[in-house]
Amino acid sequence: MKAYLVGGAVRDRLLGRLIGQSVAGTDRDWVVVGSTPEAMVAAAYTPVGRDFPVFLHPDTQEEYALARTERKSGRGYQGFVVQASPEVTLEQDLARRDLTINAIAEDPESGELTDPFNGQQDIHDRVLRHVGKAFVDDPVRLLRLARLAARFADFTVAPETEALLAQMVADGEVDHLVPERVWQELSRGLMEDQPARMFEVLRGCGALARLLPEVDRLWGVPQPPEHHPEIDTGVHLMMVLQAAAALQAPLAVRYACLCHDLGKGTTPRQDWPRHLGHETRSAKLARAVSERWKVPADCRELAETVAREHGNIHRSAGLGAAALMRLLERCDALRRPQRFHEALLACECDARGRLGRESAPYPQRARLMAVLAAALAAPVQAAAAEATAQGLAGPVIGERIRALRIAAISATEDAAAAGDADRPCD
Repeated sequence: MKAYLVGGAVRDRLLGRLIGQSVAGTDRDWVVVGSTPEAMVAAAYTPVGRDFPVFLHPDTQEEYALARTERKSGRGYQGFVVQASPEVTLEQDLARRDLTINAIAEDPESGELTDPFNGQQDIHDRVLRHVGKAFVDDPVRLLRLARLAARFADFTVAPETEALLAQMVADGEVDHLVPERVWQELSRGLMEDQPARMFEVLRGCGALARLLPEVDRLWGVPQPPEHHPEIDTGVHLMMVLQAAAALQAPLAVRYACLCHDLGKGTTPRQDWPRHLGHETRSAKLARAVSERWKVPADCRELAETVAREHGNIHRSAGLGAAALMRLLERCDALRRPQRFHEALLACECDARGRLGRESAPYPQRARLMAVLAAALAAPVQAAAAEATAQGLAGPVIGERIRALRIAAISATEDAAAAGDADRPCD
């Protein structure tokens, strides 16, 4: 029995990247050659693999998988026959892996590398290249490659690998991806430093049109140049995602950015470059995308809110206290202030995702946060108690509370205006 360090831990060390190990060390994976499930259990390893033999180390809790081969038996990522036995060699196990840069093993005792597919050279040359023809057997690998392209933005995709990705799409392999795996890779790609690169790869091979046609159709759709100097909606969307990465936005915000302008792809051509009512259409399309890929509730709800309200938030400087209160109510901001803060961050990303405006200030965010704080700080409990003592109930109390919050918003707006008036001019 011999264990080797494999996969991302070896790759990242060769790239000079720090490995973000958790306390349990779950970011390091091992392959075990010359062993059996019975021998692993006898050595106090805990079996956890459902589809193939994977075990947790008794001390480190790192994953140790028996060396195995895989043979395609059907469509999708689950259509495999797995063989794990003591006879499977290290080289055979590495041959089933997706990319050459992930098919390198390290002997933990000697530090010697086993690299049968020249992964070290591809790391040096900054190339993402598939190991072999078996790459096409698992459509998740296409998504994983696109996600790694977002992480390693200075890598290019080998021409023969690009051709293979396109062939996978043409053969219908991506049509058999299950929602959970699509969302897993999509969400991880959105959180990389260069998320736009993932969509570039997916679009280039035709997978984006299959998986996210609502996003794919945005390229070639013009916008008014006075608001969008970049003009193309697809280009704008990628700039928005990059702004979200630059601002280190959380996943829910990045997903909201992805969905915020989907309605522009359904604007009739004769109406271009204007997109009246695209916000409502965007919210409906965002809901459809979320349902298709089983997106978590926090991401789904924020995406719909931002899609529906981002235009109103951008134009909020012209709203009075009553209109601002209605905006807070539509966004459910009084009950969910943190989500409203995330919606404002998504809108700032939208505003910065425009050519020449990447560093432009976005005063709407600070102003609306102050408006929400004023509404939440209004003495509504005392007002409710007073109204109850007067024999009032139900909607009447609700209207009094609402009026009190509008008054608090108005006072905050007046104070801010007075502060601006008192500020010396440049």
